[in-house]
Amino acid sequence: MRVRTHPIAIVGAGIVGLLTARELALAGHEVALFEQGALGREASWAAGGILSPLHPWRYPDAVTGLARLSQAAYPALCQGLAETTGIDPEWTESGLLRLGDDEAREAGSWASRFGMALEARDGREVLPEGGIQGPCLWMPSIAQVRSPRLLKALGGALSALGVTLHERATVEGFQWQRDRLRGLFVNGEEVAAERVVVAGGPWSTPLLARYGLPLPVTPMRGQMIVIQARPETLAIMILKNARYLVPRRDGAILVGSTMESVGFHKETTEAAREDLVQAAIDLLPELQSFPVTHHWAGLRPSSPEGIPFIGEHPEIQGLFVNTGHFRNGIVLGPASAALAADLVLGRDPRLDPSFYALDRKSGSRTTGPVVR
Repeated sequence: MRVRTHPIAIVGAGIVGLLTARELALAGHEVALFEQGALGREASWAAGGILSPLHPWRYPDAVTGLARLSQAAYPALCQGLAETTGIDPEWTESGLLRLGDDEAREAGSWASRFGMALEARDGREVLPEGGIQGPCLWMPSIAQVRSPRLLKALGGALSALGVTLHERATVEGFQWQRDRLRGLFVNGEEVAAERVVVAGGPWSTPLLARYGLPLPVTPMRGQMIVIQARPETLAIMILKNARYLVPRRDGAILVGSTMESVGFHKETTEAAREDLVQAAIDLLPELQSFPVTHHWAGLRPSSPEGIPFIGEHPEIQGLFVNTGHFRNGIVLGPASAALAADLVLGRDPRLDPSFYALDRKSGSRTTGPVVR
């Protein structure tokens, strides 16, 4: 593979890598993406597209800070992508109904601090035809996107911005001199680059470990299915414990998801399929009348407390990291990309980067990032 010199290179073309490339290209910089597989075909493609962490009050404020900025950015982002590429990511403010009020106090405190709409309701008030009864927490402003469409639209938008995408291009290492990055090795060849952002999800870990940066980011398999129902079957997202339903505009209903620590094994299992089908029927009994049309798995980049690592290598200038978003890559992507671009370009960061630093220590869960 012949690759010319690139001022800025991104390793990984999932949602985080694509959005980081977009931020840098919009700032007027020449950018190239290197993806070991195909664009957006790993965890991002497999994601349900809920634009909120599940049970968001359980997360540190550093996660909520990224989520809130990203949530605010998504409507304009999706509209712009649709206008540029003709591919609609289907941003939809469908709302999220969380069954049970066992965490109402924690949820209410979190919602009050962050100005998030959250109401204690009976399930019948929100979904009168769904057969759901009992206390629930209703978050009407939570939206969703259709992840594969979002990724396709981003790919098209990046091409229009002049970003170069190299698929099936495995980054094997880096070259540096006097503590300064000089380039990277791709498919056995040397590629000159002034700055590199590693956004390879769990694959970032073995790559960075060779350069004195053993980040605690590990793969966590998540399996999902699609039940093809009618468009009028369900209009809102439903969450109960670790299982959820996400209705699409065409009647497809995503059912997710498992959490399996199995290394880099992405196979689907019949046991998970059966579990997800039963969970869907328990949440919405009429789904037993519709067929399962898809079953897939993705490898999330698990990290301590779900806080991503965003920052520069402590010993190699010009080598940056943006990874470890766990199961929230879609919702945290826009703000994470903006922060990474701020650091790469030396701009005043819009969030306090210390909360996402590569050498950070676990801190207070209630002292959140400062939005600048």
